Amino acid sequence: MAALRKKPRSPFWFACFTLPDGRRVQRSTKETTRKAAQAKADGWEKLSKERAKARQAHRVIADIYKSAHNKELPDATPRAFITAWLTRRQGELAPASYAAYSGRATHFLSWLEAAADGPMADLETRHFTAYRDALAARVSASTANHGIKLLRVILEDARRDNFIADNPAKDCGLLKQETDTARRPFTLVELRSLMGAADEEWRSMLMFGLYTGQRLGDLARLTWANVDLQAGEIHLRTAKTKRFIRVPICTPLMEHIEGLPAGDDPKAPLHPRAATSKQVTVSRQFGELMAVAGLRAAVNHDASKKGRGSRRAVSELSFHSLRHTATSMMKNAGVSPAVVQDIIGHDSAEMNAQYTHIESKTKRDALDKMPNLLKP
Repeated sequence: MAALRKKPRSPFWFACFTLPDGRRVQRSTKETTRKAAQAKADGWEKLSKERAKARQAHRVIADIYKSAHNKELPDATPRAFITAWLTRRQGELAPASYAAYSGRATHFLSWLEAAADGPMADLETRHFTAYRDALAARVSASTANHGIKLLRVILEDARRDNFIADNPAKDCGLLKQETDTARRPFTLVELRSLMGAADEEWRSMLMFGLYTGQRLGDLARLTWANVDLQAGEIHLRTAKTKRFIRVPICTPLMEHIEGLPAGDDPKAPLHPRAATSKQVTVSRQFGELMAVAGLRAAVNHDASKKGRGSRRAVSELSFHSLRHTATSMMKNAGVSPAVVQDIIGHDSAEMNAQYTHIESKTKRDALDKMPNLLKP
């Protein structure tokens, strides 16, 4: 039977019981009566014992299989299961999503070292907590939390497939995120500084980013087939939401597009260098451009470990800030939120219930209210 105790200045009873990994813990039952608290504590103790039995059963089965076949039970180790999981999901996930899962899972397995080839049942919450803290020493809290969320998905499939009794990543808490590094829009002065520091392709990317409000990856993949000069529109399907959108080409962007070199191949990319680079590379290059423009500190990648080897400062500006910029500029110009939503491509059930279609002319008029970066 689980034990109960009272703490000074607390009206609730605390349950004392043993976790599946052998640790003795105390948890508040949120109950003020001893009978109700004891019932809840006994339930927790029973659940903990059942999980411990299931974990031991997995170890026994894995040991029997190894003795009989002189190799680990297939998918019974973190490395085997995660590798198989990535293989199964490769055709189901968008390329960017698959890259995120693959990169984080591979890094986690490397961090686990020998434990990656041990029984799946040996994975505990403490492993994920320690991994989260190791990540937080190098990257932002948001990035560390995102890594844990990705691993939760993988481990939940392992639990669902009965390779483990419970999902140890699920109980790994998330870090409190910085409140002073929220993304913000660019100012017009900052945009002009970027334009001045950018080369020809990056100036084009900035123009498309501001006047379409689309994400960096989607703009990098744009081809001439996405540009309908006769209708005066850019049409694309977003990689993140799979939403098909049409964005009218406003006057400044049309002037820019008309000056771009175009060939006979409609599949030719508008931004060749970005189209043939990994998104993480393009994102890093934009960070370097911001440093040249004086909008952030340069990242040092030398052997002193002040760059890649240490925790990087989180910038409040990124290419994604152009979406915030476009939204803010249009709203400040008095454009309807529904029109802004339709242009930027944000999903909103509330707005979709009120507006089913926004005319192209309305959206073009909205975009034309934004400043022209081509003019001083």
